[in-house]
Amino acid sequence: MRSIFDNYARILTSQVNGIFRTMTDITVLELRETRYYEYVNAFHENDCMTIVDTYVQDKGKSNVPMMSYISPGLTLTLVSHMLGGSDTVIKTEDDYRYTDVEMALYKRIMEYIVHALGDGFSNYINAEFKIAKIETNPSMVQEVGLDETVVLAVMNVDISGLAMERIRICLPGTLLEHMFKIIDNRKHLARGFAYENNQDTIMEHLKASSFPMTGQLGVVKLDIEDLYHLKVGDVIDLNKAKNSAVKLYVGRQPWFTGKMGVYKKNIAIRIEDRIIQKEDKAMEALSDAAAKEGETEEIPEEEISPMNVMAQDIQDLLDPEPSLDDEE
Repeated sequence: MRSIFDNYARILTSQVNGIFRTMTDITVLELRETRYYEYVNAFHENDCMTIVDTYVQDKGKSNVPMMSYISPGLTLTLVSHMLGGSDTVIKTEDDYRYTDVEMALYKRIMEYIVHALGDGFSNYINAEFKIAKIETNPSMVQEVGLDETVVLAVMNVDISGLAMERIRICLPGTLLEHMFKIIDNRKHLARGFAYENNQDTIMEHLKASSFPMTGQLGVVKLDIEDLYHLKVGDVIDLNKAKNSAVKLYVGRQPWFTGKMGVYKKNIAIRIEDRIIQKEDKAMEALSDAAAKEGETEEIPEEEISPMNVMAQDIQDLLDPEPSLDDEE
């Protein structure tokens, strides 16, 4: 909220200075959470409060409006500049009552102030703000429940260093909750975290990906001294029989076991078993053993993990077309 209203203050300062040909500096004085009745009780009898409707793109009009107020001194100063007055600052009492002409010009001023809110929120949400009506008796407004939580934004308006006026904007909690939900959904969509099931799309991308496959003949541990004295021609004993199975790794995950051989005069490995299937069989054996022992606790059925599904799909791409040449 701070960044939104800081941006709004900069935009509003530029617009007010350009349109009304005056020198103002608008800054965010306070952002706080309060109750709606505290906001309403701060009004005087003759104050005017502007009811603002919020229109969010693709969502329509929000059911809960926001409220805006500008102090009479700021209004009369800007009215004076609109009518060709001098650069003097008009000071008045807080309970000043506007004339009919001033009320018409007040609405025109509020249109500029309210319209700039859309630019302030533009970095987060596409929203348009329009004046619904102007209330001359704010204490009688029933648009929001008196106990509802609201965010009160108080902005300080420095007019040529001669006067300090205020702009107060009240944003009901239900309106902010609605807007924040839209912002959060759009952030997820922008990052690719759509809420619909996109498993097929992910698998299509994975099928076109390349995975390194590694055949592991064996693993042996050597002391640092033995490593230091290794030289060309030395033989390293892997402690495995020559016909023992070879592990095939996809990335860093062991998926298959196979047999070493020759295919078209090249060293090759024929896949004979899936390591994941062996784990499945081991789990089934444990389940059967537990059932035979008469345990009362029932073992849940095995869930197929995403890795199993992925392995099954990618295996079709990784399987060699023909098998190894028949050994004589």
